[in-house]
Amino acid sequence: MDPSPPTDLSEEKTRLRKAFRVARREHVDALPQTMRALLFLRPPVPVVQKIPEAAIIGLYFPHSHEAPALSYAGWFHERGHSVALPRFESREAAMAFHRWDNPLDEESLEAGPFGMPQPNSDTDPVVPDVLFMPLVAFTANGQRLGQGGGHYDRWLEANPDTLTIGLAWDAQLAESLPHEAHDRPLAMVVTPTRLYETPALQERDR
Repeated sequence: MDPSPPTDLSEEKTRLRKAFRVARREHVDALPQTMRALLFLRPPVPVVQKIPEAAIIGLYFPHSHEAPALSYAGWFHERGHSVALPRFESREAAMAFHRWDNPLDEESLEAGPFGMPQPNSDTDPVVPDVLFMPLVAFTANGQRLGQGGGHYDRWLEANPDTLTIGLAWDAQLAESLPHEAHDRPLAMVVTPTRLYETPALQERDR
C-alpha cells in the first residue's frame, strides 16, 4: 500500500469508501441472522415525531450490507404514508423518485439500470418530504459519505427542503469526513443502538 497521503478530497473519499465498505461488510457478516431480523423494524419515536402526517416517505432498496430499509417502507405504508423509491431511466439519467404503491409486494418492482429494484415506468413520480438515505460512512454531526455517484447530492440540491435521515450500522461512524461545498449534512442518523440528531436538524427546528 502506498503510504503517501491522498493528494485531494477525491482520493481521500475513495480511500475512506474502501475502508468503510470493508468495515460495514465485516460488521454485518458477524451479526447472526436472527439478530439482523430484529433491527430497523420501525423508525424510532423521535424520528416519527418529526414527520408530518401526510408526508411522502422516500426510501431505498438496500443491497446485502446496507442498513435495511424495507421494514420502514412497510411500516410507513401501513400508517397511510405514500412510499417512494429511486428510479433511473438509464445509467446517465438523473435520479427521480417514483411511488411504490405496495411496499409489501417486492415483485411489483423491476430491475433498474444499476441492477437495483425500482418502481416501473407506469408509477407516479413524486418528491419525498422525508428521505431515508443509505451511506458508506457518517459522522455524529451529520456528514455523509455516499457511494460516489453523486445521485443523492444532485437530487438534494434540487430539493433542499426535504428532511434527510441516514440509516447506518454503528461500524459506519467516522470521527470526521472530507467535506465539500455541495455536501449537505443529514438531519438525523439512525443506527441499531443510537439516534444522532445533528446541527442540521436544530437549524430546521428554529
